[in-house]
Amino acid sequence: MGLTLIISYYKALNNLKLILKALNKQSNKNFEVIISEDDYNEETVSFILNNKSYSKFKISHINQKSDNGFRKNEMLNRAILKAKYELLVFIDGDCIPNKHFVKEYLKNVEKGKILNGRRVMLDEKTSKSLYNTQSLDKLNFKSLLFSDTQKVKEALYFPYFKLFYKQRGLCGCNWGILKEHLLDINGFDEDYQNPGVGEDTDIEWRLKLSGLKMKSVKNKAIVFHLYHPRTYSASAV
Repeated sequence: MGLTLIISYYKALNNLKLILKALNKQSNKNFEVIISEDDYNEETVSFILNNKSYSKFKISHINQKSDNGFRKNEMLNRAILKAKYELLVFIDGDCIPNKHFVKEYLKNVEKGKILNGRRVMLDEKTSKSLYNTQSLDKLNFKSLLFSDTQKVKEALYFPYFKLFYKQRGLCGCNWGILKEHLLDINGFDEDYQNPGVGEDTDIEWRLKLSGLKMKSVKNKAIVFHLYHPRTYSASAV
C-alpha cells in the first residue's frame, strides 16, 4: 500500500520548502504529495514547477483561480478525488514531518480507524533557525528539550507501544484515514468558511457517527509546527 499526503497550503512558501525537504528524507518512499493551495500564487506555482525534478516522490499541485476567502475544505475534497492511494494523510502547511512519518502511517493503517497524531509547537527562535539554515537537524527530542518549544514530549519518537493512553480529539494538522471512509460521508463540509470554527471537529464527529474509532499514532508519526502568530481572532474560535 502507498500513501497520499495532502498538504493544506496558503501563502507560506518558506514553510513549504522545509516540508518538501523533510519529505525527501523519508525512510519509506512509497507516497505521493498533493499540495492543496487555497489561493492562486504565481511564486508557489513557479517554485513547484522548477523543483519537481529534485523530489524523490510525485508532487501534484491544485489551487484556486483566485484568493476568495477560506475555502480549505473545498480544496481538500478536490485533493481526495485526485489522490492515487487509498491511505490519505493530512497535514497543514506549517508542519514539518519527521523522517519516519510516512512509515508509521503505513504501518498503523487499519480499516475502520481514524489515525490521529499530535504536533510539537516549535518556539520562535527554533523556527527562525530552521528558515535561516534550512537544516532539519534540530528537529528531535534531545535538541528541543532545552528550547522554549512547547509539547516537547510529542517529539519523542517511540514506535514500539503506546507511551500515553489518554485519547484526544482529532488533530487536523496530523491525521490519516482510508479514502473509502471519507467518501462514505461525502468528504469535508464546504460550508465551513472561517478557520478554527469547527472544520476539524465536524469531520471527526461525522466519521465517528459512521462507526469509525480513533487510533493514536502519537510519538510515532510526528510533525513539528513552525511558530507564527495566530492568523485568526480569538473570537472566531
